[in-house]
Amino acid sequence: MICQLSNTEENMHLSTHTWMRPEPLETTLKRASELGYESIELAGIPEQYPIEQTKKLLDKYGLKCWGTVTLQMGDHDLAASNPEQRKKTVQYVKDVVDMAAGLGGSITSVVPVTVGKLAPTSSPENEWNWVIEGLKEVHKHAVSRGIKIGLEPLNRFETYFLNRIDQALALADAVGPEIGIALDPFHLNIEEANLFSAIKSAGTRIVDVHVSDNNRLPVGEGSLDWKKIIDMLNELGYKGGLAVEFMPPIDRTPVSPYPQQLETKPVEVPPALRKFIEDHASSILNDDYYTSLMRKSAESVQALLGK
Repeated sequence: MICQLSNTEENMHLSTHTWMRPEPLETTLKRASELGYESIELAGIPEQYPIEQTKKLLDKYGLKCWGTVTLQMGDHDLAASNPEQRKKTVQYVKDVVDMAAGLGGSITSVVPVTVGKLAPTSSPENEWNWVIEGLKEVHKHAVSRGIKIGLEPLNRFETYFLNRIDQALALADAVGPEIGIALDPFHLNIEEANLFSAIKSAGTRIVDVHVSDNNRLPVGEGSLDWKKIIDMLNELGYKGGLAVEFMPPIDRTPVSPYPQQLETKPVEVPPALRKFIEDHASSILNDDYYTSLMRKSAESVQALLGK
């Protein structure tokens, strides 16, 4: 079974990412299926997800591929001052697009520069033009593969380059009319003067939505008005995945409500991915705690969707 979700033919549905807890894909899919998730947005590590093997696992657990998300870690940087590094990053993003297309997905969400890179390495004009140049090549490839690109603004503590919807729209317009926005209210709640005005301004350009609360815990565990967010997405005609993307802080104090957050068993994690997770002020979570967050997320989002 190859998934064939369409942003115009489906309704909003519960989805999730795979990068928050490194583990075998089958473990992730089995848990997600049991908790009522309908699709998956796969982490941009193509070598971990061989197409035919991944198709079989998706089919086994009755899940669809919503799309893929670039992991801009290590040397991945479309604004790098080194042209060879930019060239390799373009190829990496194309590979992540190919993974989405090979699995019948609809979208690839893209962060242009390395997550955790907080200072520029060239002039604003150079970096803007380099990113546009790279994204144009990626966009052309994505169109040929039937994949929508969604540019994702992150908060200032994760990137200096793209933090607000108006910036993302300006970049999208400079690249091409079919470039969309990957909406993440966690980030926008930090950077936008008015979260709902920002969402409204993105309008029909929204092609993907990531969901966690203002504290990056599951929906309903913080202060964001998710009913209003979902109502606004409905009004704007968004009909894609709501991809759960929590990343809890690790509480090492005596007042922690979750004293057993961390995985104690040895886990093989690529160094770059471990750094990526730790740079998000989190760590490798144990199965019970992670599953509880997945369950809370599913229950909250499904309730918002009236399911």
